Amino acid sequence: MSAVDLDRIDLVLLAELQRAGRQTNAELAERVHLSPSACLRRVQRLEREGVIVGYRAEVDPERLGLGLQAFVRVQLKSHDAERVATFARQVNDWPEVVACHALTGDMDYLLHVVVAGLEHFSRFLLDRLLAQAEVADVNSSFVLRTVKRTQALSPAGE
Repeated sequence: MSAVDLDRIDLVLLAELQRAGRQTNAELAERVHLSPSACLRRVQRLEREGVIVGYRAEVDPERLGLGLQAFVRVQLKSHDAERVATFARQVNDWPEVVACHALTGDMDYLLHVVVAGLEHFSRFLLDRLLAQAEVADVNSSFVLRTVKRTQALSPAGE
């Protein structure tokens, strides 16, 4: 998929929506110096072209009782299509995994796991992850503190 051509106003719109996604179209239009109708047309175009892929609430995991985060590197026993597909299906069924990335290098996947505490993590690791026949090795690192957390993106070089 190729990059979409974005002008300065598109970039300002995206920055504003990433900063405060619940603002009204009128508020957004005022902030980017457009009429409400022109602003709405641009936002709809960004949605249609797949630049804006959704809107969601940002939730504090600790307020939900999810006080432990870990990054778990996973190595599969082999890389045949069936094992990879089976592992991917399993990962998508586990609510503890909030992100999964396929990697280059000595490990195959990086899982971002969010759980209530060490006991919950232990159950996840032993009962779910290590119970998978596809998994050869795991290596876990616990988050001590988060230095930066954002989903906000801007084009390369901006």
